[in-house]
Order: sequence, then structure tokens, then C-alpha cells
Amino acid sequence: MSGSSRPSGTGYRERPSALRGAVVWEQPHSGARPVLPDGCMDLLWTPGRLLVAGPDTRAQAPTAPPGTRFAGIRLAPGTAPALLGVRARELRDRRVALDGLWNAAEARRLTERVDAAADPAAELERIALDRAARAPSPPDPALAEVVRRLREGRTVADTARAVGLGARQLHRRSLDAFGYGPKTLARVLRLQRALALIRDGVPYAAAAPAAGCADQAHLAREMRELAGTTLTAYTAAFPGAVSFPGAVSFSGAVSAKSETPVPSGSRITA
Repeated sequence: MSGSSRPSGTGYRERPSALRGAVVWEQPHSGARPVLPDGCMDLLWTPGRLLVAGPDTRAQAPTAPPGTRFAGIRLAPGTAPALLGVRARELRDRRVALDGLWNAAEARRLTERVDAAADPAAELERIALDRAARAPSPPDPALAEVVRRLREGRTVADTARAVGLGARQLHRRSLDAFGYGPKTLARVLRLQRALALIRDGVPYAAAAPAAGCADQAHLAREMRELAGTTLTAYTAAFPGAVSFPGAVSFSGAVSAKSETPVPSGSRITA
């Protein structure tokens, strides 16, 4: 979710999608927490509207009023452009109505279809699966490897060598696939690693180097720049720091990676 914000709070549920690397989620009642960057893009539904949330470079504050219902399919970094038919760079830090990207009549028909569905999240997943099956080309496997390596904490230079791309080539292809260059993607993924450790109860000073930051001060700067908040404020929002309050998977189990404030693309909220 970008530009607007994804739903968050009690009632959030998610499950793995049949579409590789994607997550299906729903939020019956939106909350008011900002959503943090995670490199993902979302296809979002709220009654009467379908939107696409581009990749975020900063925290996005929610704009939908509390109680707004949302559902979505969160697409892994680099996978959305092939499915949606739009370069990620064009949607960076934006929320765009689907009729601004696809044929307006088709977007209207799909909106009505999801509106009428008993399970809007599942209907969105069917739309995404159908779109993926008809896509002219699949996501670039080299860029999937880029995501994997950066998520593991590899450097951008090492990653470029591993996939056989020069620095300029990697940067150009990253803009189209991820919405920003590989260094920004690496920062976003590193922050997500740190926050996952913090939610598991790891102290800041230990989480920072474990995630790839130089030290706690480095992590604190990244938190302010990318998330627009502080580590202390983040942990205060999630007392116990193991899972998000009210985040429940479709199977009924507590989810360790949910919370989704209104249309964004990011699964972590501040």
C-alpha cells in the first residue's frame, strides 16, 4: 500500500496465495497506523474501488476513515510489473485506481465482480492468477535472485556479479521491477530484517548488526528515514514484540508478519 495506507488493527488476516510469492489478506475494519516500506506492491479492493499500491520508499499514513473495509493481494518485490503491465517506477509511493492502468470498462467489471463476491480477497486472488496466466512474460528470474540475495544481506556489488549484471544494468532493471534502485531495496529489506528480530524480542543493539546495520545508531537513522518513527515508538506500538495485536491468519493462527494499514503495499505498520 502506498499513497494511501493499508488497513490495520483487529481483524487483519492473511494467508499464502496460490500465486507464487504472493499473500492474500483482508481487513474488515481499517485502523490508523502508518504502513512501512517492504518492497511489495498490492492489488487492493475497498467497496466500489480497485487500486494498485506501488512500492514505498517511506512510511505512508492512512487516509481512509476507521471502519473502512479492505482486501488485497500483496505481490512480492519484482513480481507486480509483469502481472499489472506497468513499470514499478511509475507507481513508486503512489496509490492508483485500476482504471488508470487498465481498460476502464474492464476495471469497472472487475470491481463489480469483487464487490459481489462472498469472499472479496479470494476473488482478487482469482483475478491475479488469471492475469498472471495471460501475462506476455513472467517476472525476470534474475531479479528474483537479486531479491533473494539482498534479503540475505548480500551487498549490491556481490549481487550484481552473481546475476551477471553491471551496476548500471542492475539499477535500470531494478527501477522497472522494484520501483527504485537495488541500494534502496537493500535498505528496505534490511530494515524489515531488523524489525522482525525486534518483534522476536532481540535487543536493538543486537538486532542492528544481525540485520546488517553497522550499529544501533545506524538502525535508528534508517528507522527515522524509512519508517518515519523511532525504534522506541515502534516497539511501544507492539508491546511484547512477537506478533502484531489482532493479526490472525485465515487458519486462525497468530501471524507474525501481518498488520496492514489502508491501501499500501507494505505489510508492516508502525
